[in-house]
Amino acid sequence: MNDILRRLKLLPWREMLQISALSNLIVIGIELFLAWGAIKSPAVGNALGLLFRSPLHVFIPCITAMGMGALAVYFFEFWQQQFLLSRGSLWALILCLLLGLFLKSLLLPPFLISLSETALIGVAIGVFWKGKPYW
Repeated sequence: MNDILRRLKLLPWREMLQISALSNLIVIGIELFLAWGAIKSPAVGNALGLLFRSPLHVFIPCITAMGMGALAVYFFEFWQQQFLLSRGSLWALILCLLLGLFLKSLLLPPFLISLSETALIGVAIGVFWKGKPYW
């Protein structure tokens, strides 16, 4: 038990929180850009309406969450090269991303992704798909 707590303390929490905040801000930016495009452009609004009315609308939150998880691992690889990614740090990154989604759900209405079971599964798939060499 003591070993588990020691390993948790040694994880780069500050860096993972910064990377998850950046990933969440990018998703928020994409959501705002799409919402603004749907309001300002009838063509974009019609395309988004067609996309969200099709049977594919079920997969949009999961695909968005997968992309967000893979993006977070990419940022971690790119900027934090002094820390080794492992299975434990990937799980901690998932936790940080879900914390960011929780804060996002408190502040903004969901458009592409919100905190849900689908988001949990999508983020986990995206993080472990991109982080496969670090298992």
